Amino acid sequence: MTELNGEPAGIRELTALAMTNYGHFTTMRVEDGRVRGLSLHLDRLVRDCGVLFGTAPDRDRIRELARRAVADATGPLTVRVTVYDPDLGLERPGAEARPGVLVTTRPAAAASLPPLSVRTAPHHRDLPEVKHVGLFGLLRLRRLAQLDGYDDVLLTDDRGAVSEGATWNVGFFDGHRLLWPEAGCLPGVTQELLRRGHAGPQHTEPIGRDRFGELEAAFALNAGVGVRAIRSIDGVEFDPGHPVLDVLREEYAATDAEPL
Repeated sequence: MTELNGEPAGIRELTALAMTNYGHFTTMRVEDGRVRGLSLHLDRLVRDCGVLFGTAPDRDRIRELARRAVADATGPLTVRVTVYDPDLGLERPGAEARPGVLVTTRPAAAASLPPLSVRTAPHHRDLPEVKHVGLFGLLRLRRLAQLDGYDDVLLTDDRGAVSEGATWNVGFFDGHRLLWPEAGCLPGVTQELLRRGHAGPQHTEPIGRDRFGELEAAFALNAGVGVRAIRSIDGVEFDPGHPVLDVLREEYAATDAEPL
């Protein structure tokens, strides 16, 4: 299903998004009409809309549109809410914007996926604090990694410190505490829920590639699958069955899911 402001999206509106590629989004996993971290997803949409368009969407309207999109669902769905202005063109992006809300749905990925094998690549996303629709650089690096036999790519900054995956946040466990990268990256909803819900110690600091051998576990985080083990980075092996991963999954599952 694809609707813009509650109406079927036409070819003109979708072409405008594809051709201009200026907007932002959030992606949520909806089960039984409920979303973990819904308030954080809405906060993100409001915040990013202010950055890109200088205005704020109606939170209640977004909830209403998303709720309609999943009304007849019989299983978990991935719902993407994209905010963009189909009338904003390449020639005058500085024109007054009237962003609309595009809601698309697809079946959700399995809640449990196999561990990832990833490699690092230097890359800095434009405006990394915004979840914008400019995915070319990320998808190119993911494609190149997959062509070389990896599952995905983990980005590094100009210091060689890891920041984030192509479409996920990353975390580590050093045997005593969770470690979060201190680098310019998108503040993830799933990551924030675990920051708040984790019972053990945690710390944010730069994590360079030279430290991988010191760490016991690595994991990817996003709203689609929650916590996913990483089994190797640049050939350095991590334990994909480490007990801390089960703890994190349990803590994430215990997070209250809010109704749309």
